[in-house]
Amino acid sequence: MRFSFARMLAVFIKEFQQMLRDRLTFAMAVGVPILQLVLFGYAINTDPKGLPTVLVAQDSGPLARSLSAALQNSGYFHIRHQAASEAEGDALISGGQALFMVVIPPDFTRRLVRGESSPVLVAVDGTDPSASGNALAALQSLLAQALQHDASGVLAPLHARPPAIDLRVHRRYNPEGLSRYNIVPGLIGTILTMTMVMLTGLAMTRERERGTMENLLATPVRPLEVMVGKILPYVVLGYVQLGLIMAAAALLFEVPMNGSLVLLLALIGVFMLANLGVGFTFSTLASNQLQALQMTFFFFLPSMLLSGFMFPFKGMPGWAQGLGEVLPLTHFLRIVRGIMLKGNGGLELLPELWPMLAFLLAAGAVALARYRQTLD
Repeated sequence: MRFSFARMLAVFIKEFQQMLRDRLTFAMAVGVPILQLVLFGYAINTDPKGLPTVLVAQDSGPLARSLSAALQNSGYFHIRHQAASEAEGDALISGGQALFMVVIPPDFTRRLVRGESSPVLVAVDGTDPSASGNALAALQSLLAQALQHDASGVLAPLHARPPAIDLRVHRRYNPEGLSRYNIVPGLIGTILTMTMVMLTGLAMTRERERGTMENLLATPVRPLEVMVGKILPYVVLGYVQLGLIMAAAALLFEVPMNGSLVLLLALIGVFMLANLGVGFTFSTLASNQLQALQMTFFFFLPSMLLSGFMFPFKGMPGWAQGLGEVLPLTHFLRIVRGIMLKGNGGLELLPELWPMLAFLLAAGAVALARYRQTLD
């Protein structure tokens, strides 16, 4: 038989009409490219500026004030905190409130006026080397130009070589700036997000496609019992995945474990439940497994891009950071890096725990509400 344009056109019209009837799939096909364009075009920034900085100014002289002003005017450093001691600044870095700490010694101005070199300590949170790399690269030239306005008259020797300011950089928690210290702990969250949401999202749709949903609905099992019963096996699977990742992190990549393993296991349980709640909600919204997978990708893409795993979180605009704060992966990355690299405890991680609990309650409430609608 010869090729018939009319028959081909009939099949084309039939497929196009069927695609338009599947509104969810059509919306995902249109929405995902738009989401990618917006995130990569506006939210992603590989040269973050305005990084939170704590200043420990033990010298109030004019040269010390010029140095702090130069840091602020550079655009890379945003001095949000003024600390009285180095220990107080270390606490802010450990808690995640600051990425940099600049310590100006008490004899800074006096040493420079006398023609001596004065050390300046810059401590940086090394858990995410990509967030601080450009700022550290610009710091040396910044300090060399910081005192140019003051270097006149009797202070002209400030232009001498070697530089008047002796920059001393301390990378806390990751002295060598190894990227695997940042990536491997982050992989725990991204892998669990993808698998937990995807596998649970397929749970209810699989029942519906196989025709066993009616049997399940006819049983006296209550919605909460169904939800918990379907989620718990994937919690066990998540801990198996966690064991494999932790073993690889220790044996292959030599990532340190400075905090409590028990605390990490407990908080990972909360994180997995939050993602499983999302997957269960998707399963009640989707009519087939393909739609469940599409919803999973629509949730996983912003989670991966806006959480700070692939790109520096502090380099994103305010609206993108606001969206990222809603996602459980954002808070979990801070938790796992805080425990493994910083040795943080429960009190230090409490600001990251309650957003995950709130997300878990919201996702669970929506899932139960949607499941009750299927019972009517």
